[in-house]
Amino acid sequence: MMWIHTWNRFVVPAAVMLSFAPMARAQTALQSAPSIAVTGAVPQPLTLTAADMANMTRTSVTMKNNGIETVYEGVLLSDVLKKAGMKLGEALRGPTLASYVLASASDGYQVLFSVGELDPEMTDGQFLVADKANGKPLFGETGAFRLVIPKDKRGARSVRLLTKLEVVQLRK
Repeated sequence: MMWIHTWNRFVVPAAVMLSFAPMARAQTALQSAPSIAVTGAVPQPLTLTAADMANMTRTSVTMKNNGIETVYEGVLLSDVLKKAGMKLGEALRGPTLASYVLASASDGYQVLFSVGELDPEMTDGQFLVADKANGKPLFGETGAFRLVIPKDKRGARSVRLLTKLEVVQLRK
């Protein structure tokens, strides 16, 4: 009879816990899907995942770092801002020109950009929110998203581990 008591005490509870493990993993995966929050002075704050970005207009840029060429693929930052309701192009005037975007990474790294420099109708700079490098999804120590600026002479403003784009208006 001792073995039945042991069976009921250890094996049955373990089997019950294991039967819920796949559901817990699936729920954790859904909760932890990497995303970028677009917040602040935007008409429509939003959160974008890789799946959301896959449905937007895609582009690619090539960067060289220490002699190694990398092709990044993603969505132009200006398109992300437009999706959040920002007025760019001919509509970018007045107080909006006194706004900036603070790009933040999960490790605390932050870089500031004026809204004017991000508008492709105002400058020839390219600012790409990348989710792929050389055809493969970004992951690991670079994070799922990276802000890539191919025309910069140094990569200091290229934000890896990108998690947030906050629009701040200095003057209303």
